[in-house]
Amino acid sequence: MKGLFAIILLVAGSMVQAQKITYSEPDRDDVRNLNFEVIGKMNGHFLVYKGYRDNHSITAYDDNMKVVEKHDLDFIPNRSLNVDFINYKDYSYLFYQYQKKSIVFCMVARLDADGKLVGQPVILDTTEINYSSSKKLYTLINSEDKQRIGILKINSKNDRNHLVTLSLFGGDLSLLKKGTVGVPMEEKNSFINEFVLSNDGDLAFLRPAGSSQNDNITQLHLLVKRAQADSLEMYPVDLMKLFMDDIRLKVDNVNKHYLVTSFFSKSKRGNIDGLYCSIWDKNNGAVISNINTIFSDEFRNDAKGDGSTKTAFNDYFLQNIVMRKDGGYVISAESVYTSARNGANNRWDYMNGYGYGYGYGYPYMSPYNNYYYANPFSNYYYPWGRYGGMGGFQVNRYFADNVAILSFDSTGNMEWANTIRKSQYDDNTDNYLGYGTMRSGNEIHFIFNQLEKRNLLLTDQSITADGQLRRSPTFKNLDKGYNFMPRFAKQVSSWEMIVPCEYRNYICFAKVEF
Repeated sequence: MKGLFAIILLVAGSMVQAQKITYSEPDRDDVRNLNFEVIGKMNGHFLVYKGYRDNHSITAYDDNMKVVEKHDLDFIPNRSLNVDFINYKDYSYLFYQYQKKSIVFCMVARLDADGKLVGQPVILDTTEINYSSSKKLYTLINSEDKQRIGILKINSKNDRNHLVTLSLFGGDLSLLKKGTVGVPMEEKNSFINEFVLSNDGDLAFLRPAGSSQNDNITQLHLLVKRAQADSLEMYPVDLMKLFMDDIRLKVDNVNKHYLVTSFFSKSKRGNIDGLYCSIWDKNNGAVISNINTIFSDEFRNDAKGDGSTKTAFNDYFLQNIVMRKDGGYVISAESVYTSARNGANNRWDYMNGYGYGYGYGYPYMSPYNNYYYANPFSNYYYPWGRYGGMGGFQVNRYFADNVAILSFDSTGNMEWANTIRKSQYDDNTDNYLGYGTMRSGNEIHFIFNQLEKRNLLLTDQSITADGQLRRSPTFKNLDKGYNFMPRFAKQVSSWEMIVPCEYRNYICFAKVEF
């Protein structure tokens, strides 16, 4: 009996210590307005890209988050337009863009497991433009298995016919196909978004349309360009006479499906009533399931914040979609909104300029394609906020509250729903709000800051495959001087993630072990 009790104590002790944080030391070069991206874990080291003005580098950290190596990326020209990464087991690709006179170059460089340049950068594509651009022209997309890479650009000079050009590469960067397709834009307020690339190289995206630039979506088409095709397939999506505004597209590579999903209202600009899901057969473009789910009063009451049950989901926006091998899927949505001196904004305010109005007036544009296309948050780090920051004239307060998680079967029927309860806000910046996710076994961990006794504490709550919530013990080695930015965290192994944080106006990185 004593032996059994000792084993229980040992297991319990190991569980308490299962979550551990190790911090990198502040570097005087890593100032607050540093651009950064966690690349991944290679050769036992954690690689992080850092960019400040025209200086670009990659820092390798060891298991104790001590700097092992730092490599300057001096081959990137001054005033580069964008930097992206795709990482593999023991190397990574660095994609960057820059303009020289009237030519925009899209380049790629291969880096080894330590972040060193291998060979010389290669030109993937060029475009001639007649203006000086400060924004990226090309958008990088890749398949789930990273064996298909797409370089995408869109010419929207003709309002009635947008030209989509895709350069499709293999995992070894061999060119498989380059082609341009025209997208007819018959409706005045139509736009294209949500570009996805399947494992076999098929490109799919959406063409929504509404009655005005910041109104509901009432028409929708699913568009598909097969990997080796020179034409575009267009499929009208039956919205069941519902009003959409937050549409997402996801490819299911295992079951060869496309998932189109959105919050919906029964009336124009009405309260959010539920979630719409449309599942398509990827091979033949046929509808498998078209269904809408009305949220119950019980779920609404669980998910609502300070508002009423009727308006419970009006501030929610879709974010993560995880496809399951059985054809089902799990969706998470977060309640996010902003307020200023002149009052709070609503979801219709965010639509203006976030979906419908992008890119017009420029001969080329990049599709706006991230999880935050129609909400007040950005998926990018902003050092001083986006509205003047600390020196601005208007104080904008950002809020991030509860997270709703919903599970659906392969036909689109809801299996369960649950809510992670949290309350977050900050002024002039949303960098410390929101959450990061980590998949571990049959659980998804949600990592976020929670205010307790005037201190922001990093918190972990996980949800199991059957919808059960579990709150983990407080992280060990939480230092009061570090402010975490979990929304920009990245999972780097089955038990580790790297979370950016700020320490005395310097950017640092913390390794979190589960």
